[in-house]
Amino acid sequence: MRFMVIVKASKDSEAGVMPGTELLAAMGKFNEEMVKAGVMEAGEGLHPTVRGARIRYSGGEGQVSHGPFNVTSDLVAGFWLIQTGSLEEAIGWMKRAPFDGGAEIEIRQVLAPEDFGEALTPELREQEAQLRARAAKP
Repeated sequence: MRFMVIVKASKDSEAGVMPGTELLAAMGKFNEEMVKAGVMEAGEGLHPTVRGARIRYSGGEGQVSHGPFNVTSDLVAGFWLIQTGSLEEAIGWMKRAPFDGGAEIEIRQVLAPEDFGEALTPELREQEAQLRARAAKP
């Protein structure tokens, strides 16, 4: 199973406060352990929302608003994409993440083709497989 691990933003991350050497070293060690175990597929930190934008759709039109956005529980400061055998295993890995000070993460399972049922026709499955193969090439 694949999971998106969402690192929630904080006042510090939204202010552009970068982590110190100690946290970066601990995070590098944690990421290395996940890579060696075949768990981690990707992981990145994100710039504050002052450097981003949102698009809200209505009636087929996209309305753009530029950051910064108020610090709320829906802001994201970073993410991992991991693959584990279960949600419990994903939780076990993420409980080891080198965070403290009120940091919060959210773990969400990534939809797989079979989750879409009959709506994902054989033709759409083939199209999706071809797109993934093309996107994976350097």
